[in-house]
Amino acid sequence: MQRKLSARQMRMIALGGTIGVGLFMGSGSTIKWTGPSVLISYAIAGLFLYMIMRALGEMLYVDPDTGSFAKFASEYIHPIFGYLTAWSNIFQFIIVGMSEMIAIGGYMEFWWPGLPAWIPGLIAITFLCIANLISVKMFGELEFWFSLIKVVTIVLMIIAGLGVIFFGLGNHGHAIGLANLWQNGGFFTGGFKGFVFSLAIVLASYQGIELIGVTAGEAENPRETLVKAIHSTVARILIFYIGAIFVIVTIYPWNKLSQIGSPFVQTFAKVGITAAASIVNFVVITAALSGSNSGIYSASRMGYTLANQGQLPRKFLLLNRHGVPFYTVIFTSIGILLGVVLNALLPLIYPAAINIFVMVYSSSVLPGMVPWFVILISQMRFRKEHQAIMAEHPFKMPLSPISNWLTLAFLVMTLIFMFINPETRISIIIGVIFLALMSLIYWRKYHGKKPPEID
Repeated sequence: MQRKLSARQMRMIALGGTIGVGLFMGSGSTIKWTGPSVLISYAIAGLFLYMIMRALGEMLYVDPDTGSFAKFASEYIHPIFGYLTAWSNIFQFIIVGMSEMIAIGGYMEFWWPGLPAWIPGLIAITFLCIANLISVKMFGELEFWFSLIKVVTIVLMIIAGLGVIFFGLGNHGHAIGLANLWQNGGFFTGGFKGFVFSLAIVLASYQGIELIGVTAGEAENPRETLVKAIHSTVARILIFYIGAIFVIVTIYPWNKLSQIGSPFVQTFAKVGITAAASIVNFVVITAALSGSNSGIYSASRMGYTLANQGQLPRKFLLLNRHGVPFYTVIFTSIGILLGVVLNALLPLIYPAAINIFVMVYSSSVLPGMVPWFVILISQMRFRKEHQAIMAEHPFKMPLSPISNWLTLAFLVMTLIFMFINPETRISIIIGVIFLALMSLIYWRKYHGKKPPEID
């Protein structure tokens, strides 16, 4: 592998991994549970995600390697956790990639009504697969520009929204003010129960933030790059999420958001940008491309890590002349493409298939949280095994191990409420089944066996 990811690319990769299509399409799923207090949900979740990133950063500073958190799980907890972490990451990003490619087909209908949804998906996944095979630098450059488009759009939306709220821009000079934050049922609309339910959906929207750990093995000047990226990423994500959602719930009554379509489109249109719908549709397509691009990269590197442990065939270790793991990129792309094909064919055979796909997609939530658990636990054991290094370590996790246990408790509490909530229970059950199945495969095939020596 080649260290060709620059600091600017890594910052945008971490940002792009967590700013997805959901935010642009209205964030209604988070707001409906608790109303405007969803702002606090994003702030609390962001604080705990910062702790996870610092725990990861502490270990990466010493050992910046490809597939880092799966490797740390194997070394500091047990090899089965490295196996589960790698497969959870692969499963999560292939499922997310499928949904993004299918979504692109729907977005393209905005300009070309009647266009079969599988055609844009096929073109997009072919393009992303080729780009990822060319070099890691090409992946990083694509992700930089995809993420920059998303970030610029959010910043412009926040600026335009603040103009509407405080100066009446696009509203005949009548400032909307802040009253929508406490009207229409109050700030905590859903009470404590609704607030806690919203945390599950908020946490799901942050999934992918740990992608920076996968990139560590291919970063230029990894120590300096990682420190800068981790310091800046969580703060920026909080600003973008909280800033955008503050504008949305302040301009529009939260209980009418489902009736207005995309708040981004409506806000840009309100200040006189007549091409708002086309602009936001373009941005959402780049967001979907970004999600799949990150997915191919992350899942392929985790496949490489599994092959390095002897848990996938050795051919998955093959690098092409650009230093890219060829077979893992190809097979990840085929996995995503399979979702596009099934989405086109299954409804013809079984009309209720769309509901099955939604359940499978939601099942990625629990596997997507597995890396967070193993990062927090690995870091505590990492400290015990590297006490001499820790004495001079310049990038320690704050308040560890207290911060570890508090973050773990927060994640467990969120999972419990996801199981209590009928709308998210199925995602937990399917996620548990996936993890149980992968654990069974590990114990039957790999338990007690040493990984083969790699030439």
